[in-house]
Amino acid sequence: MSEKRKQFETEAIRTQLKRTDFLEHTSPIYLTSSFVFEDAEDMRASFTEEKERNIYSRFSNPNTTEFVDKICKMEGAESGYAFATGMAAVFSTFAALLKSGNHIVSARSVFGSTHALFVNYFPKWNIETTYFDITKPETIESCITENTKILYAETPTNPAVDIIDLELLGDIAKKHNLILIIDNCFATPYLQQPIKYGAHLVIHSATKLIDGQGRVLGGITVGNADLIREIYLFSRNTGPALSPFNAWILSKSLETLAVRVDKHCENAFKVAGFLEGHPNVNWVKYPFLKSHPQYDVAKKQMKLGGNIVAFEVNGGIESGRKFLNSIKMCSLSANLGDTRTIVTHPASTTHSKLSEADRLEVSITDGLVRISVGLEHVDDIIKDLEQALK
Repeated sequence: MSEKRKQFETEAIRTQLKRTDFLEHTSPIYLTSSFVFEDAEDMRASFTEEKERNIYSRFSNPNTTEFVDKICKMEGAESGYAFATGMAAVFSTFAALLKSGNHIVSARSVFGSTHALFVNYFPKWNIETTYFDITKPETIESCITENTKILYAETPTNPAVDIIDLELLGDIAKKHNLILIIDNCFATPYLQQPIKYGAHLVIHSATKLIDGQGRVLGGITVGNADLIREIYLFSRNTGPALSPFNAWILSKSLETLAVRVDKHCENAFKVAGFLEGHPNVNWVKYPFLKSHPQYDVAKKQMKLGGNIVAFEVNGGIESGRKFLNSIKMCSLSANLGDTRTIVTHPASTTHSKLSEADRLEVSITDGLVRISVGLEHVDDIIKDLEQALK
């Protein structure tokens, strides 16, 4: 079978390091900080990059190479680099590509730590960011200036599960010669491949659904080889590399990504349907519910709706707190994408330091609850939510 004809699930399982003399069935863990050389010439050629090989695990390691190769095949990317965390991937990607005076155009609905980079840290280096409202995509081009270099977005967004049209972003980036970077964490490469729509780089927090079991931290950026080269050189010198052990875990996790995400989505769709009919719920947002404002866009660019459901409980912040306190089985945690269902109330926790006006800018109402639907039996998930909503 040719490489191009292999299906997603096959690539996830059969993309593997070359077997050693021990003929192991699964790749071993290469817990080594450095690698040795045969002689002086081998060492010289390796450091001048005339020869492609492992030198030091801050640069590359067989386990990180296997993990990167899998994600590249899944996303349709040319190259990639793996990081210790998702935020290391976000920061290093921007830091490697930007210089003083550059400008970013970004969707306002981005992860809180990414927002902090844009407003608290990048301005120190004379890098400014202009946000656009994801509900008004027609305003994006008015944000672009002669100094704009990067167009950035997450879709689906966190925590309100809004959808941004990737094809539209790709067209705008091409028209204005911008680098389009998409955070694909919520969808995973199984549900969505932004490169098909014109993205130059795709970022994942592998800590979430890619690991899928709440065990390790990790991040990755894949995409255009020339851009990845710049990111690699920056990261080689600054040191945010993924550890070999975590890379091994994440590579193994990818072998079950498709079957896990299928079940996550099946459960999430049923949970969303239950919530949509509940008298104590004002509204529900799930990409594959027909009531979702961007339902048509979601159906166009996503295979399934993902595992995140957002809804608004009646009664505002206090009702949100009471809901969390009434949960019995589901977990109260800052993570998502776990086998275990996780419930959060952003207005009283992760986004409590923002003003109400700032929260509303990113669609976080006082009663918004985000559910990362897990792999428990869906009837048990719904029963827990049902009793908490009383």
